[in-house]
Amino acid sequence: MAFQTGKKVLLKVSPMKGVMRFGKKVNLSPRYIGPFEIIDCVGPVAYRFALPHNLSKVHPVFHVSMLKRYHGNENHIIKWDSVLLEKDLRYEEEPIEIIDRDVQKLRTKEIKFVKVKWKHRRVEEAT
Repeated sequence: MAFQTGKKVLLKVSPMKGVMRFGKKVNLSPRYIGPFEIIDCVGPVAYRFALPHNLSKVHPVFHVSMLKRYHGNENHIIKWDSVLLEKDLRYEEEPIEIIDRDVQKLRTKEIKFVKVKWKHRRVEEAT
């Protein structure tokens, strides 16, 4: 995948590994922040970005595997100013509230379900 100078792209970030949520370790799918403008091409698979001041602790050169084309659809983008990113582009997901509860009854037992709204996600993305 190749990008042109001046184009905007999204940058992949992922939740911290090993964060305990309700007693279980869970890997959530990576999310993207941005869009950020490409300043120049450093190598065949590396690009330098114009990052805002809030992300000054993050190195501005990224491998092409960390990038995604920006098409103007903001449904899957996390606002970069609302997330506290570590140097390795990880962030911590936290539950905010329980939206819904349900009980599924089997023959001999009951299974309880809860629908949780997460901190940096919309209501539609509750799990």
